[in-house]
Amino acid sequence: MAKTGQSGLDKISAALGESAGKAAPPVHLWDPPFCGDIDMRIASDGTWFYQKTPIGRAALVKLFASVLKREGDKHFLVTPVEKVGITVDDAPFLAVELKPDTTPESRVLRFRTNVDDWVTCGADNALRFDPESATGGLKPYVHVRRGLWAKVTRALFYDLVALGEERMIGGRAMFGVASAAAFFPMAEASALREFA
Repeated sequence: MAKTGQSGLDKISAALGESAGKAAPPVHLWDPPFCGDIDMRIASDGTWFYQKTPIGRAALVKLFASVLKREGDKHFLVTPVEKVGITVDDAPFLAVELKPDTTPESRVLRFRTNVDDWVTCGADNALRFDPESATGGLKPYVHVRRGLWAKVTRALFYDLVALGEERMIGGRAMFGVASAAAFFPMAEASALREFA
């Protein structure tokens, strides 16, 4: 990698180190100049790589994840003074734990990501189910923040199916899951067997 990329990574690490352990950085308010792409990639299994080597320090991955920003289809690491592009194979996060809080009146689904962020699924943090062309099934995602999504692991997807219910949406019977007064359709109820 060119020296500028290494320098950019060092600057980001140093800038983030100063705010480690504090509240989440206000990345959405930062609009620094673009300083180029660096050789960093988030694989579809949630592993972060730098110069094709996995980043083994969980604390460093969490630090980088805290300043991840999406603009259009591109992902960036951002500090108040610079922005560098990175590659994301699918979604930048994985949803690895599900805690349903169910009462007689409602259900709230909470997801933990692979970087230990907790997300409450609802109108602001929706679930979506994309068609998976390779298998003909569905790929579930939960919105984490500002256009950043977490892919829901296969095991949790089966948990969501177990919590699912059928509702009429626009005159069609849809199978989906409810959380925090919102309903997220997976598929037409008649086609569910194709996806599960």
